[in-house]
Amino acid sequence: MKNLITSILLAMFFVSTFQAQQANSKNKTNKDNTIQTQPKLIVGIVVDQMRYDYLTRFYDKYGDGGFKRMMNEGFNCKNHHFDYVPTYTGPGHASVYTGTPPKYHGIIGNDWYDKEIKSSVYCAGDASVQSIGTTHAAGKMSPHRMKTTTFADENRLFTQMRGKTIGIALKDRGAILPAGHTANAAYWFHGADEGRWISSTFYMTELPKWVQDFNNSNQANSYFKEWNTLYDISTYTESAPDDNTFEGGFKGKETATFPYDLMALKDKNGGFEILKATPYGNNLTTDFALAAIDGEGLGKDEFTDVLAISYSSPDYVGHNFGVSSKEVQDTYLRLDKDLERLFKGLDAKVGKGNYTVFLTADHAAVEVPSYLKSLKIPAGYVDNKTFREKVRAFLNTAYKADDLVENISNNQIFLNRTKLYEMGLKLEDVQQAIINEIITYEHIDKAYTGVSMTQTSFTTGIEGLIQNGYNQRRSGDVIYVFDPAFLSYSLTGSSHGSSFNYDTHVPLLLFGNGIKHGQTLKKTHITDIAPTMSAILGISFPNAATGQPLEFVLE
Repeated sequence: MKNLITSILLAMFFVSTFQAQQANSKNKTNKDNTIQTQPKLIVGIVVDQMRYDYLTRFYDKYGDGGFKRMMNEGFNCKNHHFDYVPTYTGPGHASVYTGTPPKYHGIIGNDWYDKEIKSSVYCAGDASVQSIGTTHAAGKMSPHRMKTTTFADENRLFTQMRGKTIGIALKDRGAILPAGHTANAAYWFHGADEGRWISSTFYMTELPKWVQDFNNSNQANSYFKEWNTLYDISTYTESAPDDNTFEGGFKGKETATFPYDLMALKDKNGGFEILKATPYGNNLTTDFALAAIDGEGLGKDEFTDVLAISYSSPDYVGHNFGVSSKEVQDTYLRLDKDLERLFKGLDAKVGKGNYTVFLTADHAAVEVPSYLKSLKIPAGYVDNKTFREKVRAFLNTAYKADDLVENISNNQIFLNRTKLYEMGLKLEDVQQAIINEIITYEHIDKAYTGVSMTQTSFTTGIEGLIQNGYNQRRSGDVIYVFDPAFLSYSLTGSSHGSSFNYDTHVPLLLFGNGIKHGQTLKKTHITDIAPTMSAILGISFPNAATGQPLEFVLE
């Protein structure tokens, strides 16, 4: 009997050991599969000035390989918003990739008044570096003013710098800020009389051969041709009549109407600069991105690479012609073709299922206020010069000093704090006095003190968005908000920058490796993108990320 019990116990021991070994083997296999199924390449696409409704308004005109492919194969977040203001290009690109608002990453505008050096600074400007690929100062750029890491930085750290990061955009800030501090390279397009892709000594000492070859191919020159509509203009029923009073146009052409002879117009419109304000700027960006995939060998090994692409041309077109123009519609129909070309290139070069793509925007845009006004919708314009004069006059009357204001820009007032101290004035009292004054001005909807931004916690509404965009060291003493659809701008073309839905509601499409097929109307935020990409890669979130991974989009 004793021997029988011993035999049974031994048998149970061996069975248990075998099951444990099987479980360990299974866990190891699952772990290995998880590693093996990580994407070889993350492609982040930011479309400069894209409203969400461009997806729906032009949907029937899109082909199956671009925007529709992302929607049909991937996930569509339909209620995607910026969770801060101002909605500008620099802050937008930084927030997409850092997963945090300007409150933390520090890019509070494209330009802003620096309270320490008493001068305006550019978000990507860097006098300590030199241009590469040109002798022009257009290359003196870096991400040094961005205080935090991007998910691309975290991927570089995770892979011990083996995973590459490349940033590409016509605009320097659209290439530099997404790529982060550790990027292998960021490239942007210098137009003027050169038409070349350039970089800076922050990244390299000379352009790689593949970039030199691309520049020497004169590809940019090939786009000096006629810009006419992709399809018959009579089918562009989703946009306003071509000839109207709400569009800007190009110098040298009397009307803002198709077609545009770019070769004839280029000399009066900045040479190669005119290409940026046409869909051909997007074509050129795609050409260069595909060349970068080959030239940099992206997605070719076991270490995930990041390719950050920003399509800048829609912003130039939107500013010039306006949200409802046929020029904007044609730009998006052609961008759809560019996306299809890019995705086919990724299929061939990296392989289906081996890459992950997200597409969003750095901001949206308002309808041309003069157009809205013609339809009896409240809208209009604010004269910034008059506003500044009134503020200075008020302070001169109230405090008998004409130098209490150092700067007024980006809807912020910066006070001369040294002067306040010398006069024995309390900062909070002067801030509040300005609030009480300007809230009486026409078309000023709201105003807040800098003190309230640092001492009060706003969790909802415009106040919460302003606070997320308020950086204590860099932002001003008073922040003010115009009425909806009021802005300081020309009477033609569209702009952006506000906290209203027309500026904050942008697309978020994801597809490829690790992404489910589906859609949601649940509200998501621009700062959720970087944590989601980090979750897919299994890496640390960017160091100041406040967004949350969108778990429901992940397989």
